[in-house]
Amino acid sequence: MEYIRRELERKFMSMNSVFKAVMVTGARQVGKSTMLKKLAEKENRTIVSMDHARERELAKSDPKLFFQIYKPPILIDEVQKAKKC
Repeated sequence: MEYIRRELERKFMSMNSVFKAVMVTGARQVGKSTMLKKLAEKENRTIVSMDHARERELAKSDPKLFFQIYKPPILIDEVQKAKKC
C-alpha cells in the first residue's frame, strides 16, 4: 500500500525542531501513527508502543530504566494506554 503524505507532516516537523515533546491527537484511524512512523524512519527514531504490556509496565514502574533502554529521541505510540490508575 502506498503511503499518503499528510498536511500535518510539515507542522509536526516544525514543532519537533522547537519542542522536546510533541503530542499528536485526533480521531481514530486517520493515520496519526502511520505518519509518525514514516517520519521516525527518516529521523532514525526508536518507536515504542504502549500497546505492549511489557513496555507499558516498564514505563510505569521504572521510567528511568525505560529511557535508558529506549534512548531519546523516541516515538511513543498509544501513550494514552499508559495512564496512571
